[in-house]
Amino acid sequence: MKFKIFASIFFIQIGLLVAFAKAQQTSTSDSVDTFLKSVMQKRHIPALQIAIIRGGKIIKNATFGTANLEYNIKANKETIFSVNSITKAFVGVAVMQLVEEHKLKITDQLSLYLDSLPDSWKNITLQQVLTHTSGLPDLLDEEEQVMGHNDEQEAMKKVKSLPIEFKPGQKFHYNQTGYVLVGQIITKLSGMHFTRFIEERQFKVAGMELTRFGDSYDVIPNYAGAYTMTRQKGDGFVKNSTPGHAYMQFPVFFRTAAGIQSTASDMANWIIALKSGKLLHNQVSIDLLWSPAILTNGKIGGFNRLTNGYALGWPTVTRDEHPAVAPVGGGRSALFIYLKDDLSIVVLTNLLQGNPDQFIDEIAGYYIPEMKEANRLGTIRLKE
Repeated sequence: MKFKIFASIFFIQIGLLVAFAKAQQTSTSDSVDTFLKSVMQKRHIPALQIAIIRGGKIIKNATFGTANLEYNIKANKETIFSVNSITKAFVGVAVMQLVEEHKLKITDQLSLYLDSLPDSWKNITLQQVLTHTSGLPDLLDEEEQVMGHNDEQEAMKKVKSLPIEFKPGQKFHYNQTGYVLVGQIITKLSGMHFTRFIEERQFKVAGMELTRFGDSYDVIPNYAGAYTMTRQKGDGFVKNSTPGHAYMQFPVFFRTAAGIQSTASDMANWIIALKSGKLLHNQVSIDLLWSPAILTNGKIGGFNRLTNGYALGWPTVTRDEHPAVAPVGGGRSALFIYLKDDLSIVVLTNLLQGNPDQFIDEIAGYYIPEMKEANRLGTIRLKE
């Protein structure tokens, strides 16, 4: 009789703990929703998707706002967003897959795989290319457009005529040329076009059913489009009070630099597949993938004080507390994998100035108590 009473009390306690945990998770999720709606209003973000991963599972998957402003089409969980330069993180994984197959080494020189390179390019390594420390001239012109009117041969001819910008390994300078070269190498060594290699070896393996390559010129079902708060006027840009259209063209040969279209849930499944060993089989491969390049002066270099390093296609948040790897794309999309906290956050938007990398740390604070707003680890405060 006593055993039955104790057993009943035990199960009641367990039930109460489970109910409390669920209520706490719901409360946290609601607080995040309130925060995101405030951010969207302040930054004029039309639509936003978020996915949060813990314990190898998606614990939050939500969508807010309007995918298409002209026709007032509400965004949903199947709305597709451009991830822009987060594409480079997929390229880093693709290269490490070839490393695991012993088809290349990241310390290999470009000239080992590519012919007709300028002499000043031949000793540049894959690692320097992937970490933007190569010194290569950029394939984008002063108007931020791909050289050569989107023709690969013309583009490569023009960029090869330009001088090296600095000695390889000397500093970090964001560059698209190297990723085009990496795409050529992936195609050569894998026996299939690099887009197909990424589709077969990452999209399909991770169950990314809605993810694809494309740009503004492709008809993409459920596409959120792209909006911007700026427009060109003369040689400069002026800020609008409301979002206007932005058009982005990523020619196929350029799609190692940008071009993936996805959803937050698909991106979350990709993170889960990567961390669980489905995409890369050796932990040493992931460690190398996420290790920022060390410059010749012994320091690391990155975009800013927050994303202050750059690994193999992956920007890094290198810091003592709550370090992360943090791919960002087009000022509109970002994902942070907190390396010591079993937490990953994906935020996709359709506004080029949405800059979710600036507020993902604050979202993390709802799940990691010591990351509250009072000690936000260098994120940039929201501006009206």
